[in-house]
Amino acid sequence: MDTQQVSAPPRAPSAGVVHINIRLTDGYTIISNRLSQHRGLSLLAIGLSTYIQSLPDGWRIGVKALAARFPESEVRIAAALRELEQHGFLRRTRVRVGGGKLATRTESYNHPEAAARGRVRAAVAAPVVPAVPAAAPVAAAAPVPVAAAEPVRVPAPEPEPEPVHVPVLEPEPVRVAVLEPEPVRVAVPVLDPVPVPVPVDPAPAPRLVPTPTAPRKPRLPLPAPQHPTEALYAAAADLLAGLPKTAPLFLLSEEDVRGLVPGVAAWLERGARPDAVRAALTDDPPVPLRHPAKLLRHRLAALLPPPLPAAVPVVPLQNCDDCDRAFRSSVPGCCRGCRDARAYVDEPGLISA
Repeated sequence: MDTQQVSAPPRAPSAGVVHINIRLTDGYTIISNRLSQHRGLSLLAIGLSTYIQSLPDGWRIGVKALAARFPESEVRIAAALRELEQHGFLRRTRVRVGGGKLATRTESYNHPEAAARGRVRAAVAAPVVPAVPAAAPVAAAAPVPVAAAEPVRVPAPEPEPEPVHVPVLEPEPVRVAVLEPEPVRVAVPVLDPVPVPVPVDPAPAPRLVPTPTAPRKPRLPLPAPQHPTEALYAAAADLLAGLPKTAPLFLLSEEDVRGLVPGVAAWLERGARPDAVRAALTDDPPVPLRHPAKLLRHRLAALLPPPLPAAVPVVPLQNCDDCDRAFRSSVPGCCRGCRDARAYVDEPGLISA
């Protein structure tokens, strides 16, 4: 009874990730866990290295090309490439191409440690091939003594003796080992892209919330008209009842309309047009709007426009009792010219007999 059933399928974990893997036959890339689970790399650098390893050889992976392919900025992509170079997953070198130009060669590694050990072994095992520089003089080959040919006995003199060809041994060249001067490595600096300064939004200031026991600012009283009339109150009630036509959030009850009518009537009495009142009360409501009546009461009190300037009283016209000329005065009588003439006549000593 205590024997473990080997054929029983493993139970799926109750929490965490569950892998649903399908066998792939094409369109995949093998990624090492050294990259996908690296502790020192950011998620952007891991994803960028995964994308680079999935590309074919010769594909351009410059900062501008990657920025055109992905939504990240050039600054973030350049920082991720520097991370990969720092941990050995990427290597960028400058090589010379035709025409005296320089190009960037990028090497992507899926196992940086093994690749580094391979480069060290290759550098140690590389044989030194001697080469003769063009400017170094080459020592002349040492002469080799030539064996003297034995004299040939010629019989009796003949009229035209034929010349005898004596073989001459060519000297064997002597190999002279010339030390090859060690090449001087010139470090070509890799030009990193100039980082573009990104404007950093300032940290939002902490929101100061008053304590529950702090004294609250007294609420403004609801305004009321100075000269209320039935027509003014009726216009205010119609305006409040028609708010849902343009602002559906401001659906008020009959009791709310009755309580807010004096405030709207005060706005109308001060010369505000109905459309201006409607826009001032319902524009830019908070989300979500929980108490529309309280918001309208606050706006009616806080945004109350100033009263209209007092009208200049108009002095009525009067007809002069003497010359029947019109003049402005609050009481009937004589104009200024007739009053001056009467005062001149009534003054004694001015008219002789």
